[in-house]
Amino acid sequence: LCVGTFSWQSSVCTMMLLEKPSESRMTKYSIKHNADRWPPMSIQSIVVQVQCVNKKVGTIINHEVRIVVRDRNDNSPQFQQQRYYVAVNELTPVGTTIFTGFSGNNGATDIDDGPNGQIEYVIQYNPNDKTSNRTFDIPLTLSGAVVLRERLNYEEKTRYFVIVQANDRAQNLHERRTSTTTLTVDVLDGDDLGPMFLPCVLVNNTRDCRPLTYQASLPELTDPAHVNPISVTPPIQAIDQDRNIQPPSDRPGILYSILVGTPEDYPQYFHMNLTTAELTLLKPINRDLHQKFDLVIKAEQDNGHPLPAFANLHIEVLDENNQKPYFTKSTYEGFILESSPVGTTISDSRNLTSPLQITVLDNDVEETKDPQLHLFLNDYNTFFTVTQSGITRYLTLLQPVDREAQQLYTFSMIASDGVQESTPVTVNIVVIDANDNSPTFSNISYNVKIYTDMGPGEGVIKLTAVDADEGPNGQIVYEILAGDQGDFIINDRTGLIAIAPGVVLSVGRSYALTVKASDSAPPAQRRSSITTVYIEVLPPNNQSPPRFPQLMYSLEVSEAMRTGAILLNLQAFDREGDPIRYLIENGDPQQVFNLSQSSGLLALGKPLDRESTDRYILIVTASDGRPDGTSTATVNIVVTDVNDNGPVFDMFLPKNLSVQEEEANAFVGQVRATDPDAGVNGQVHYSLANFKNLFRITSNGSIYTAVKLDREVRDYYELIVEATDGAVDPRHSTLTLAIKVLDIDDNSPVFTNASYAVLVPENLPPGTVFLQIEAKDVDLGSNVTYRIRTQEALEYFALNKYTGELSLLKSLDYESFSDTDATFTFLVEAFDSKGTMPPGLATVTVTVQDMNDYSPVFSKTLYRGMVAPDAVKGTVITTVSAEDQDPPGTPASRVRYKVDVVQFPYSASIFDVEESSGRVVTRVNLNEEPSTVFKVCSCVLPMAIALSSIPLTFVFLSPAFYSIEINEFLICFFSFSVSFWYPFPGLFDFRKVSDRCVCWCLVGKRSREATQCLKVTLLIFIFNRAVSTAISWKICKNGCKGS
Repeated sequence: LCVGTFSWQSSVCTMMLLEKPSESRMTKYSIKHNADRWPPMSIQSIVVQVQCVNKKVGTIINHEVRIVVRDRNDNSPQFQQQRYYVAVNELTPVGTTIFTGFSGNNGATDIDDGPNGQIEYVIQYNPNDKTSNRTFDIPLTLSGAVVLRERLNYEEKTRYFVIVQANDRAQNLHERRTSTTTLTVDVLDGDDLGPMFLPCVLVNNTRDCRPLTYQASLPELTDPAHVNPISVTPPIQAIDQDRNIQPPSDRPGILYSILVGTPEDYPQYFHMNLTTAELTLLKPINRDLHQKFDLVIKAEQDNGHPLPAFANLHIEVLDENNQKPYFTKSTYEGFILESSPVGTTISDSRNLTSPLQITVLDNDVEETKDPQLHLFLNDYNTFFTVTQSGITRYLTLLQPVDREAQQLYTFSMIASDGVQESTPVTVNIVVIDANDNSPTFSNISYNVKIYTDMGPGEGVIKLTAVDADEGPNGQIVYEILAGDQGDFIINDRTGLIAIAPGVVLSVGRSYALTVKASDSAPPAQRRSSITTVYIEVLPPNNQSPPRFPQLMYSLEVSEAMRTGAILLNLQAFDREGDPIRYLIENGDPQQVFNLSQSSGLLALGKPLDRESTDRYILIVTASDGRPDGTSTATVNIVVTDVNDNGPVFDMFLPKNLSVQEEEANAFVGQVRATDPDAGVNGQVHYSLANFKNLFRITSNGSIYTAVKLDREVRDYYELIVEATDGAVDPRHSTLTLAIKVLDIDDNSPVFTNASYAVLVPENLPPGTVFLQIEAKDVDLGSNVTYRIRTQEALEYFALNKYTGELSLLKSLDYESFSDTDATFTFLVEAFDSKGTMPPGLATVTVTVQDMNDYSPVFSKTLYRGMVAPDAVKGTVITTVSAEDQDPPGTPASRVRYKVDVVQFPYSASIFDVEESSGRVVTRVNLNEEPSTVFKVCSCVLPMAIALSSIPLTFVFLSPAFYSIEINEFLICFFSFSVSFWYPFPGLFDFRKVSDRCVCWCLVGKRSREATQCLKVTLLIFIFNRAVSTAISWKICKNGCKGS
């Protein structure tokens, strides 16, 4: 028999072998536990010690048997981590290995042997991330290295969840075991996109921005210091589209510049800050040279990889800034909830549904364009700010406001265009209460002792909580939450805790009441606080102090109550019947009340004044004289009002007010009156005692214009405001306000004449002033400026913009108007250089007067005529003719004829020249001797001044020749040279006779004895011309004759 033992862990197995074959048998042994090659058992082989014993001979043989535990695929691969993570830059090239975290012992392990323990990795389809399996791959399955198959794009997808499966390599595929894990791939932003100008408005459903144009406007000739930096709408800003490049220090900066623009000299006027994009003006712009600038601006990265973006910038040069900005209202009222966060827009009503809109305009800019104004607050600019672009502006909150600290914010606001400022407007911001305060008890807890002899309804303690909020948010309601055990009740309004009906108190009991004080806000906004009232029940005290029937007394007393009146009976009860002494312990320092020490009657000792003290809380005591024989009660006295005060105006508010004319519903100012009386007696109502048709006043004392005022009609008002309280027998008070009506430019200049007509002679030199026009503007401070409105007239005339003097730019030539009338008709305008009204207009008609440029010229130098001695009146002797080269039909070209009466008075009495025809006729019936010779001086004139003359010789028909002897004679002529007479020295003298006719006299000087006769036959002189004919004369002596 062989007995074998083998060891396996702590177990011992014995094998018995029979010696006799007939008795031998095969015994199948099995192990009592599963043999596992891997931890925790780690059994890879079993060593068996077999002992064979020969019982006959007593020999023993020991043999060691090693049993090898063969592997079976009973373990699945196990990943060493629950999840794996890798971050990949979006610019990583396709084919790059992005993750090697499955190598070594970092990936999955399988404790099986051989192929059963060999791991390979594959990527599985993820239904929750359908692109992950095609974006990544594991081409070398044994290594587990993850390779990028498709290009990444951070802007499209920032994270992938890749399911990686680990398989063992068991020979039978159906026996292979697997496990999975998730590889999270985060895509990092790379520098593949350039800057982008804001705001970006996408084109349809693409990621492309619409072309962007920034707008700016500048008044011409503006000092750069007044406008820099230039306000651009919207503000120029660009961001890098790669917003999440890590680390942040690797993110590129953005550089701004002006790439190109028109007109080409834009660099002389504008500069853009390289890093902030602030646009600055370098020098004033003359609008006559440039009306606008169109620039292309560029934003690019500063890391050598520019990727530029472009936008347009349109700058409009506005006409001269001669108009100041203005608000469309003179006062604004806004509302803000006190719990509003920073950045909240101020609302225009208490319901907070729409924002307060502040509209500000500038007449230098079209009404539809942003006037590019700066708005300033003169106060509370740390609490509020105003948006700085757009026609409509909004006020926003800069820091939280607390109604309990300040309920109203009043400040003024002005708008500036860089040169001129608007009239200030008033802004009132009302802070609306939010339920941001909880009711607060005076104590965290209260301790009260009560006695078993106290009955139902008797007060235990009165609790008081306060809430700083207003309205329902500050109205407090009390309730007992727990601990009363049904033995106590509380008045929900007064907070008085009393013993509940039907309750009998037991000695030794104690209570801890939880009392809540809640405000009356809506349930969702309601706030509350709690306190604890500890109550201890004690046995009745045989030596108990006197007890007041109530712990709290409340009464109302009119301030008109007479002194000595009994107000209240405070009689206490003492069980022992001891005498009681009453005192006012506290609450009456001025000894307004008297408390009878014996009876407990409370009387009024001094007159009440509700306006100085409207409530008294008296602590009264009742004492029986023993040390513990004192009890207290509280008397709450409310002093009610009588109408003993009139409204009183606040004299610190301004009484000298002003308002602009021509503005209906314009805010003028505000008065405030207070009445210390209570209730309706203290409710102040405002009214106007005069000018009710021009002004109105609101319930809060704000005064507005009821109609448009006209300063030119009246510029000053003394407005009487009356304040009345609401009593049945009201009291009144008045306040006089001085209101000055401020002028605005609401009148156009008016010319003194609607039309002007002036006659201007031709050939006047340039610069000659020929007319002065005048216009007046009734507005204050107006500065009337003149200019010619009709462009065609600017070639000929100049108008002094300050004096209104019209002058010539060039000489006028009447003869140049061959086909038209010699007139100019044009418009002139007068405007207020600082105003906004349309200009006044007048018509100027300038008529060019023709001047006599040419002298008339006779067609002959000598006319001779013959007439019968007895010719009748009207006989035509001859016709003289002269021509004038002035334009035909003009006054200067018309020729008139006449006889010079001064030179030949006698001849002129006999002969005449028809003025228009030039015919020489007899004036009378003749009766003259034959051969008598007459000299007649005929003058030819234009319509104005005589310019030429010629003598005529008329001889009466006769065969004989008669000579006329004269000693002295006068010959009228216009001009001649003295040297002409030199051949006859000493014969004649020259004397000036008339400046107007420019006539000279030729006087014979020789005596009668020396010269018997002197006969002049012909003299012709032409004005400003040389003498054109000879002079012949005949000197007669002793009857000699000649011609």
